[in-house]
Amino acid sequence: MKKLILVLLILLVNLVFSSFEESKRSWKNFELLSTNGKIVSFNDYPNAKGFILVFTCNHCPFAKLYPERLNELNKKYAPLGVPLIAISSTDTIQYEEDTYSKMIEKAASEHFNFPYLFDGEQTVAKSIGAQKTPHAFVIWKEANDWKIKYNGAIDDNGAEPSKVTQSYVQQAVDELLKGKEVSTKEVKSIGCQIHFRKKNKQ
Repeated sequence: MKKLILVLLILLVNLVFSSFEESKRSWKNFELLSTNGKIVSFNDYPNAKGFILVFTCNHCPFAKLYPERLNELNKKYAPLGVPLIAISSTDTIQYEEDTYSKMIEKAASEHFNFPYLFDGEQTVAKSIGAQKTPHAFVIWKEANDWKIKYNGAIDDNGAEPSKVTQSYVQQAVDELLKGKEVSTKEVKSIGCQIHFRKKNKQ
């Protein structure tokens, strides 16, 4: 009898923990200013099945390795209902290179084919848990909710694209489009730390 009670308690704890973990993986809409001067939100994509969100910036050497790959991801998956959106949440007080005006220049010079959004208050990065640049999230629509299905590195080789053996974001989106569970849900992102300014810092 004691063993049965113990088993039931373990199952209950696991259920509560799983529910808690799942709730943390839910995501909400946002509204941010794009480099084209428009406010962008999920509502602008009524037919989207999901999104590839990439937190990046101008100044980080590691982030500078990925613009072409981001363009390729958006070119491939936007027509399939999974557009890519890039967000810069870097502290512009520490890094002048990441100011909105510099973002506009970056988007133009790199020929971004996706929205590049300015998270000036850093609220979106904080709420989703973005830590590095680049840090990718694959968001998927389930009923009327958005779920985080993958977060972490874009792939396993920032410096040499030709030597990439694991394209984590691409694999996650491909699996979701096929109605499958994402096999790799999280991989440590590698890049520059996002420095969150203190509340009293303007």
